[in-house]
Amino acid sequence: MLYAMNILIVEDDRQTASFIQKGLMESGYIVDHAADGEDGLHLALQGHYDVLIVDRMLPKRDGLSLIQTLRAQGMQTPVLILSALGDVDNRVEGLRAGGDDYLVKPYAFSELLARLQALLRRTQPAQDYTILKVRDLEMDLLKRRVTRSGTVIPLQPREFNLLEYLMRHAGQVVTRTMLLEKVWDYHFDPQTNVIDVHISRLRGKIDKDFDPPLLHTIRGAGYLLHDPQTA
Repeated sequence: MLYAMNILIVEDDRQTASFIQKGLMESGYIVDHAADGEDGLHLALQGHYDVLIVDRMLPKRDGLSLIQTLRAQGMQTPVLILSALGDVDNRVEGLRAGGDDYLVKPYAFSELLARLQALLRRTQPAQDYTILKVRDLEMDLLKRRVTRSGTVIPLQPREFNLLEYLMRHAGQVVTRTMLLEKVWDYHFDPQTNVIDVHISRLRGKIDKDFDPPLLHTIRGAGYLLHDPQTA
């Protein structure tokens, strides 16, 4: 069964947030972003995240207050605190507020990733998070390789990203808006057929010479990738 790791970044510096988000997505995670403490609190309470990355200095609600509120409501999701405040007292204060780890700015992305993986190992059963699979369709995120029934399927970068998103949401209808925002990074509909063209090309590669078809258009709703045997 596919289980995608979901991470929430609460960071008001958009350049920093974009850098972290891009790196984590390239490492195979699903990532959401909130730009202030209130939005971060709302998303954390409404979403199902495996780990939170919380900047300490945030507008509207500071990071420690956000964490304390989550803990008071019984949420045990691991939290990695990011802060330029790095002396011992600051780190102790952050951990006592409910943080599970504390990373001082500036930091290397490799260290942030290693600390996240350590937090995830403490709370999740051991499994391979770099392989996505739907029936006989398999995606290796590290090797950037897709196969179906053992046959390698060459994909263009955008096709790979599109299929990755569909596989992470296997069994769910994904809308055009979702694909535009998550795969093309458009926050508006450019009124083009770019999605239809890419879906058609992708379907031709992963379904044309295989059975059963996995990628379906749901008229008036969006697109669905699923294994008919699990329906």
